[in-house]
Parts: sequence; C-alpha cells; structure tokens
Amino acid sequence: MTFQLDHAWVWDFWFADDGDTFHLFYLHAPKSLGDPELRHRHARIGHATSVDLIDWQDHGPVFTAGEPGAFDETATWTGSVLRGPDGGWRMFYTGTRFLDSGANIETIGVATSPDLHTWTKQPGPVAEADGRWYEKLGSSSWPEEAWRDPWVFPDPAGDGWHMLLTARADHGAIDDRGVIGHATSPDLQVWTVRPPLSRVGAGFAHLEVPQIATVDGHRVLLLSCDTPRLSAARREAGQVGGVWSVPAPTALGPYPVEDATLVIEESRYSGRLVEDRTGRSVLLAFDNSTTEDGFAGSISDPLPVAWSAERHGIVPLALQSEGTQT
Repeated sequence: MTFQLDHAWVWDFWFADDGDTFHLFYLHAPKSLGDPELRHRHARIGHATSVDLIDWQDHGPVFTAGEPGAFDETATWTGSVLRGPDGGWRMFYTGTRFLDSGANIETIGVATSPDLHTWTKQPGPVAEADGRWYEKLGSSSWPEEAWRDPWVFPDPAGDGWHMLLTARADHGAIDDRGVIGHATSPDLQVWTVRPPLSRVGAGFAHLEVPQIATVDGHRVLLLSCDTPRLSAARREAGQVGGVWSVPAPTALGPYPVEDATLVIEESRYSGRLVEDRTGRSVLLAFDNSTTEDGFAGSISDPLPVAWSAERHGIVPLALQSEGTQT
C-alpha cells in the first residue's frame, strides 16, 4: 500500500537495503503548517521499513535540524545511504540554511549509524559548491545556492567514492544552468569538489535527485525536473516535467542530459529505482498531485520498469503492454 502519514506530508525519499529489509528514508513536514509550500523550511528525515516495498512500518524521525548558525539549521533535505568498508552505515544528506532574505544555501552533511535505526550527525558540512565551476548565491538572480540531493556510490574501479549532486553551473542562461555536480573522496570522509559531469544548455534549470542505476543491463541516470524548471525552449515546445532517464555510457559521465526522456509526468516526482527481491527493477515516486483536499504528499507503490530501445530510456511496463517496443 502507498506509504503515507496522517499527520504529515511525505515527499522526497531514498533507500537502503540490508539484504533482508528495505529501509525507506523520507522527507516529511506537519500538515498543521496549512500551506504545503511551507514544508520545505520544516523538512525532517523519517525512517520506515518493509520486506516487500509495499507494506511499511514507520519508525518516525531520524534526527533534527542543526543549532542556529549550523549548515543545516533550517531543515534537513534529501540524501542517500550506503554501507562503508568498515561495515557502518553513512547517510549523506542536504543541510539547508534560509537567510532573512528568503534565499537558501545548501550544503552536504553526513550522519553515521551501526544499524540504520540510530543515527549520529557528524560535524559538517563535508561538501559545498565551488565557485570555480558552480553558481554561488548572489552570483546570479537565482534565489538559492543549489548543492543538494547527494547520491554516493563506489568508484567502479575501486578508487574511492563519488558523489553526484543537484547543482547549477556558473554560466549560461539562467533557466538552463542545471548540471550534475560531482565530488570525490578516498575514504568517505574528506571530499574534493570536481567539475560537473554534464553540460549547461541541456534544457533544465535544475536536475534533482540524481541516481545511477542499471535496468535490463543498461546503465541510466535517473533525475527529476518539473515543468516550471524546464528551460523556456523546452516549455515552448510543449514539454512537461516529471521523472527523466538519461543513457549513461559510463558511471562517471559525462552524462548526455540533453538526451533525457520522460519516464512519468510530474504528478509523480522524485523517482527512485530499486530492485525488489525478485531482482526486478521498480520505480517509486511521491504523489505530487493536488486535489480538493490539497497536496497529496505520499509515496507510491513500486512500478515495474524496463529499458526501451525505441525511447533510449526506461519506461513503465504498463506502457509496454500498450505497444511500446523494447
């Protein structure tokens, strides 16, 4: 069944798999705020578990925002979880700090856990946007310093670790600066910011919640961008936003984001790929729709997906049954 909370909106999320249990980490904020747009300033990370990605047991909040002046003093946003070579778990997450002007600075923090239930935040931030390649707050009219949604994975050749991020380049049209940010580490502790792994001009103002995954033997970059954050050229061409996939010839790019194809439209957003216990690739996303009752704010059941040679990207299997070739 759909994962939802009676008292809170739920949106962005990510997974850890300990081999027996799927662990869901999700953003939530109280519905008592009234206006769902306020949820971003009040976001906290929660935790739930499941053996089948359908029936979930909620375990409540993971940790709070930081003290005044901390890099995560306003809210804790999207991240990723992995097990380190020492056997311990690490959660890399986005710390946000909203200024009196309303602008927002995003940086990356890390928390550690022995069991995926009890987490301890470490001093941070561990990575922030580098002005040599990335847009910094005040360098353009964009109202935030975008450096969020860390996706961390081991180097394919065994040479340390990589972090992909939602970032914006320091040049190009304001509505077309979205790039995949990049940082590397030899030990998951010290991080060095690198140039972006995609080019400006791909048609996106931001590329949210990036993830590298393999579907039917094809490596893809999964990302999300809604309609208002598509470039003017894409919107004028009638395109709509949602969850997108990009063919990724190598795990470390460069990624041809200009070739992104839409997987599902933006009524479902912030998609994540995961393998279920049968080895099948499934996509989950949060319900981004608005009804007469307001913003839905829940997480979908798994949607099986497959690689489509025709679209050169991934598609829901339901579309294949309607005639999509693979």
